[in-house]
Amino acid sequence: MWALHLMIPKKSLVKNRLIKRVHFYGLTKFNDYIRIVQFNRDEAAEMVNQITTNETYFFREASHFDFVQNSVKQFNATQLFRVWSAAASLGAEAYSIAMVLDDILGPSRYEVLGTDINTEVLKVASEGYYPLPWADKIDMSYKQKYCLKGKNQHDKKFIIDPILKNSVHFQQANLLENQTALGQFDIIFLRNVLIYFNDETKALVVNNVVQNLHKDGYLIISLTENLRNVNNPKLKQISSSIYQKVGV
Repeated sequence: MWALHLMIPKKSLVKNRLIKRVHFYGLTKFNDYIRIVQFNRDEAAEMVNQITTNETYFFREASHFDFVQNSVKQFNATQLFRVWSAAASLGAEAYSIAMVLDDILGPSRYEVLGTDINTEVLKVASEGYYPLPWADKIDMSYKQKYCLKGKNQHDKKFIIDPILKNSVHFQQANLLENQTALGQFDIIFLRNVLIYFNDETKALVVNNVVQNLHKDGYLIISLTENLRNVNNPKLKQISSSIYQKVGV
């Protein structure tokens, strides 16, 4: 199920990213390649991997992590505190969330799920190895507690501490489809993904993820996004980029 809304500049970008796949099959026309994608699931997955954008870094839009920290401090339930990174990309967002949760709650009291439609970035996220410069955005206390310097083939990289990784899981998911099987979450990060959809598809995606949100839970979008044309009665805006679920 596809509903990417591509403006003319983005269509050119997509063509540039797929040209290697067109040549791989010895084709000269994109329409012929699309026919292959329609009947070949593996190539369809490869197409998605090629056209999706995966810009990310640790603690991006820091105010959101401050919000998570304050929310967790008020959490007294005996159940797991669950957070969904719904467009996880290379995993930096999911691990940033986990650092905040682990520092306050400790191991075994929280779970972070990262999902993405791109299978290649999920492999990187699951491994948890990143270039050393990526650690520059991580607070020193978190860096000392949760990051280990890579050795041998992983020289010039750092790895997320396995103890933290135990509470972070990654799997493929298409946000255009119902994901209620993932369970309920206290906070859902849905950042830097709605910009790729038209208003109708935005509404579909938001409705899908809100089904996975506990009542009184929070939906967090990017500071550069808005839900202006998404009328969801279950959500109440509490800041420019944070919404609370008020309906069941």
